Amino acid sequence: MTVFQALVLGLVQGLTEFLPISSSAHLSLTPYLFGWTDPGLAFDVALHIGSLVAVLWFFRKEWVALTRAAGTIISKRRVESVEEKRVMFLILATIPGAIGGLLLEEKAETIFRAPILTACALIVMGLMLWAADRFSSQERPLGQMRWLHALIIGIAQIVALVPGVSRSGSTITAGRLLQFDRQSAAVFSFLMSMPITAAAIVLKMPDVVAEGDMQLPLIIGVLAAGISSWLAISVLLRFVSRHSYGIFALYRVLLGIVVIAVIYARA
Repeated sequence: MTVFQALVLGLVQGLTEFLPISSSAHLSLTPYLFGWTDPGLAFDVALHIGSLVAVLWFFRKEWVALTRAAGTIISKRRVESVEEKRVMFLILATIPGAIGGLLLEEKAETIFRAPILTACALIVMGLMLWAADRFSSQERPLGQMRWLHALIIGIAQIVALVPGVSRSGSTITAGRLLQFDRQSAAVFSFLMSMPITAAAIVLKMPDVVAEGDMQLPLIIGVLAAGISSWLAISVLLRFVSRHSYGIFALYRVLLGIVVIAVIYARA
């Protein structure tokens, strides 16, 4: 892989990680459309180091509060405050995705990365995101989350193992179906990305480190992913405070149609 390719993939990953348009789809489709060698899931996961740093920095005040709340839970052995409950919600929401990732890891690296499956997932989840956002009310702020809400959103994260579904897309869609307002659905989705992303990085980094010739491209890719991830979070939260998720749903459907057209044109 060249430095230029790593830079492009880093920018693509960062810009699409937190938008509900599927970073995994864009990372698997970019090499396919440009005729590059697919770097594989391990490299894709490594790029998430940049996104992980971005989400930790952007929500640093929230993470400090959540860390203190976690310490309070351990010391008092009970859950009382809003922050303490949010810690438990994040843990609960992470469990389904972690189990799914371990059970489906092999498929996620092979058959799930098929371009036609990615295209179909883009379209289907785009329609689901549009419907959830269009027909669900915004009556529930993040402070009204309950155990069942966190579990449902966590289960929705499992299907994001298929490129094209989108982790943020599936969890935001679930949040909107549960009638959380647009910003609350996005914020919880971003916060819950941290533990699952960190676990995936720990699991896959040895595979990337083993490829010594990937060091410089990886560094460039991670830096690009971090900067563009921070930008994506900032833009999305400002955008959904005044607009719907409709534009992202439309983009997903159009991209899926384009990919299907390219697949059949190359057949």
